[in-house]
Amino acid sequence: MADSEKSESAFRTIGELSAELGVPQHILRYWETRFPQLRPLTRAGNRRYYRLEDVGLVRRIDAALNRDGYTIKGVQRLLAGERPNAPATGATHAAGRSVLADLRQIRTNLAAALAD
Repeated sequence: MADSEKSESAFRTIGELSAELGVPQHILRYWETRFPQLRPLTRAGNRRYYRLEDVGLVRRIDAALNRDGYTIKGVQRLLAGERPNAPATGATHAAGRSVLADLRQIRTNLAAALAD
């Protein structure tokens, strides 16, 4: 079975995940040191296997850092606020989405101003 035919729920090696996302392997290993939520399974020889939830987390980290303009500390804070045992209400999520939308608009305005 080729990598492209791999089941969506199958474990990914660091090489497969790196190729899939276009993120170098050393960056994925670095992220493991900075984000305690990212803990792939390790086997003999420190071979890493990323579960479906790990892949999703790596995609979110990558998007926040490389698309949304967050810093490492910013993503750490963002993920720390998503703890499963932290109480969250619909109002909290709505306020967070509103702030995020405002920040994205500010970023768009700044980019447009710099382009002029």
